[in-house]
Amino acid sequence: MRGALEKLLANGRDDALLRFSLGNACLKEGDASAAAEHLSRAVAHDPAYSAAWKLLGKARAETGDTAGAEAAWHRGIEAAQARGDVQAAKEMQVFLKRLLKSRGKKSAQGPEDSR
Repeated sequence: MRGALEKLLANGRDDALLRFSLGNACLKEGDASAAAEHLSRAVAHDPAYSAAWKLLGKARAETGDTAGAEAAWHRGIEAAQARGDVQAAKEMQVFLKRLLKSRGKKSAQGPEDSR
């Protein structure tokens, strides 16, 4: 599937749906870095695309970019709420809460403890 989507991109098609589909395919293959790139392009094409924001946050979290994931989910929640997409907003709020909780645990065991 990814190959066919990349062929469309190579042939000049570049829109939010194609980039979202490519990002989703990359995530399914375990290539979170490529997924984040395609999903970033998807939301650049359509900043109101809440599903793309949701997956972008996931891709960034998988690459270890927790600040980027947090930012994506914040923007995604705003986009979802503006469109009335209550379910997507709730899902991203849960992801964001988990991210912040895990980051808080990491920082509690960080350099401050070595003083």
